[in-house]
Amino acid sequence: MDIREDDADRWPLRPWIMAAICAAAGLLFDALTDFPSSGLPRPGQLAFATFTAVAALSFVITVEKRRWWWSVAFAIGWATVVALVGWFTARYNSRPTIFEWPFFSGLFAVLLAAPLFQTIRDEGAWRFPYPRLHRHVWVDAVIGGASLIFTGLSFLLALLIAGLFHLIGIKIFTDLLKESAFAWALAGFAFGTAFGLLRERDGLASILYRLVTMVLSVLAPVLAGALVLFLLSLPVTGLKELWDSSVPATPMLLLAGAAAFALTNAVIGDGTEERGKHRLLHWSALALSLTVLPLAIVAAVSIAQRIGQYGWTPERIWGVLAVAVAMAYGIAGWWSAFRGRVGFDQLLRPLQTKLAIGLCALALLLALPILDFGAISARSQVARFAAGRIPAKDFDWRAMAFDFGPSGRERLQEVAKTGSSGQRKLASAALASKNRYEVVEEVEKTKSAANLDTRLRIVPDGTILPPGLRAAIAGTRYCRFGPCVVTLVDDRRAVIAGPLFDTDMVEASEIKRDVEGVWSQSDILDSPALKPRPSPDLATAPVEVRIVQRRQLFIDGKPIGNAFE
Repeated sequence: MDIREDDADRWPLRPWIMAAICAAAGLLFDALTDFPSSGLPRPGQLAFATFTAVAALSFVITVEKRRWWWSVAFAIGWATVVALVGWFTARYNSRPTIFEWPFFSGLFAVLLAAPLFQTIRDEGAWRFPYPRLHRHVWVDAVIGGASLIFTGLSFLLALLIAGLFHLIGIKIFTDLLKESAFAWALAGFAFGTAFGLLRERDGLASILYRLVTMVLSVLAPVLAGALVLFLLSLPVTGLKELWDSSVPATPMLLLAGAAAFALTNAVIGDGTEERGKHRLLHWSALALSLTVLPLAIVAAVSIAQRIGQYGWTPERIWGVLAVAVAMAYGIAGWWSAFRGRVGFDQLLRPLQTKLAIGLCALALLLALPILDFGAISARSQVARFAAGRIPAKDFDWRAMAFDFGPSGRERLQEVAKTGSSGQRKLASAALASKNRYEVVEEVEKTKSAANLDTRLRIVPDGTILPPGLRAAIAGTRYCRFGPCVVTLVDDRRAVIAGPLFDTDMVEASEIKRDVEGVWSQSDILDSPALKPRPSPDLATAPVEVRIVQRRQLFIDGKPIGNAFE
């Protein structure tokens, strides 16, 4: 089925119009992402930048000469929704960023809505004939991928041209490429031009679509055989190997299910006359369709185990939803196979249309600030913490402060008021931290202080550490990975030695007391140049401070370089 009705829908100026729109959007996007010198973007800026990008891309991807104003409304409407989602997401956590799961869900909803809208526009009514919808999905993906490749090639060509002129001393092109505004404008111009050219030549786009689906359909028997073998192996190997693997089980299983779904559709095509003619391809598509449900079930068991062990987090809630979607598609595949047998694809196609509409609505619902996954996660983690299932040193203070939104910080405030001394200190530090790395450092200091009595050796034996020095030692990294040793040089200086990392190599540093009596770490004392760093047994090795004479170059009474002898 051709996407265009007749030659009256041809639009020769489309490539240049799309190029101009995308180039202008690139310039505006660059201006809106020019954040202040503090490095903290404003939620309003992020929202307007999102609106610009989503509106431009949605219009370029969906517009046709016929009913072009429908595409304008579609682009503005979805851009407004996603921009508002981005604005709320940026304000959700203490550090403004839109790159959170709700924002990605909103973008996913736009991608799902685009082919649905294109089908409605072509039909002029709320109808979704599968051949047209299926064709829009694949053609949009193929043209989008080809346009991105063309954009990359355009930058490579620009770099080549700039390099050639740079050889003869003309640096204007090199300087232009360093400007973010020019780069975004060039990216927009290249993408818009490529998309417009390919969309206008729908015959070429149709050939590319058939080529891609043909290549993917050839891969169907390979993936079908691998997935069937994998599922048959599970009763023999058991699930323990799956849980113990260094590769995350749930994402990998869901990715395999998504690949099975994509290759199934590459084989069955738009209709019975379009599906793969070879019997092997048809049976492979049936096998792939049937593997989605068991893969989703194993993924559900995997993520349920993680939730039982570590509680809820926003990522795990999204994982549960992804598993539920995979199970819905898997059930559709099994139902189609049970009712249609060899002709399963005739029943599967209309079911996939309904699932696509439902998934688009679900993605939009999840993007909106209706369900607070951060609040659910914060309640779960604090309940586990209060029940004693998580010690304070292992509690995820960073996530509570920076990943669970207002609810996470409210729960931290409660712990800071009512918890034990150590818990109050960690909760207060997490609330006062400007970034997640400060929280991690404070937790590591607390762990080091708790283990200090079993790791720290004081030389000479019986020496009493001055007030504040013990806390300063806990604040260093020298006692975090194993035994460490400290020796007092005088009443204002001490030397601490130990491994800075989880290795046997020992480093040393001075800890000095300032005029106000505060002890703090000074410079690291390097081992002599060109000699291996020592790895002594800090628990038993003799420790002493020696006076060492060295020779060093002085010029005008000032030392130059390190000591050489």
